[in-house]
Amino acid sequence: MPARTLTLPELKEATGQEAGVSDWIEITQDMIDRFADLTGDHQWIHVDPARARTDSPFGTTIAHGFLTLSLISSMTHQAVEIQGPFKMAINYGLNRVRFVSPVSSGSRLRGHFTPQQVSESEVIWQVTVEREGGEKPVLVAEWVARFY
Repeated sequence: MPARTLTLPELKEATGQEAGVSDWIEITQDMIDRFADLTGDHQWIHVDPARARTDSPFGTTIAHGFLTLSLISSMTHQAVEIQGPFKMAINYGLNRVRFVSPVSSGSRLRGHFTPQQVSESEVIWQVTVEREGGEKPVLVAEWVARFY
């Protein structure tokens, strides 16, 4: 689905309301393994499906929390396109982040984006990442984007 296009004034009007939802992204074991290789985090709970089947309370491997967090950037591009008098938007950081529930290999995730504060140079997003069929979100974050 195409991203919802909003100007900064429209986004400011939408403060506290969901502005966009990303497409579903499947979290594959290959994706988890490549993230482990990039970060050097090869804990068995992420990369050893046989051991995870027998020793993990989840019965399968789970994605790194930071893998899920890193996906919010691409999710936001799918969900919301902001137009305004700026040349670029950058990831300025996070005020809060919680990994609420595990992401099993094979899960499908999508992000929900709600502007909490909007100025002509910054948006603070409330980001909630859900797992298809899950009862609780997998990630909740307060994410800051700046415009230049």
